[in-house]
Amino acid sequence: MSKEIPKTLTQEQIDFMNDKPLILLSTIDSETNTPNTSAISWVKAYSDTAIRFAVTNNSRTAANVQANPRVSLTMIGLGTVYSIIGVAQIVEEKMEGVAMPLCKIEVAVESVFESMFWGAAITQNPAYEKTYNIEKATALDEQVFAALLS
Repeated sequence: MSKEIPKTLTQEQIDFMNDKPLILLSTIDSETNTPNTSAISWVKAYSDTAIRFAVTNNSRTAANVQANPRVSLTMIGLGTVYSIIGVAQIVEEKMEGVAMPLCKIEVAVESVFESMFWGAAITQNPAYEKTYNIEKATALDEQVFAALLS
């Protein structure tokens, strides 16, 4: 008997996702119809069944979501790798209260499963640092994260 795949995020996954992790977003390219993966950092678990993220509103990612809403988010952490499959939709073309032209995208979570290869564990979470003006980066992050949760 196969193990049932969860359809919601756990509280531990929500907490991890809301702590500014590196998330990989896979979409289908709107022009070439091939897979496209992007690293995103403006991500929040809105609930156990919804994830929101922000990207530049004229980005390839936004175009891809409009053309094909099926997405996969990859989260590396909590000792493993999670694949989160869902349907995305642009819920706000230009986010209110954000200095950059970003769109808000919400993913309706359909399944969450471990995709780490057998017999291994993640021993260190991926880390990143913003390399532009730290004060401006912090201010923008605060604007974007507040807008994602509104």
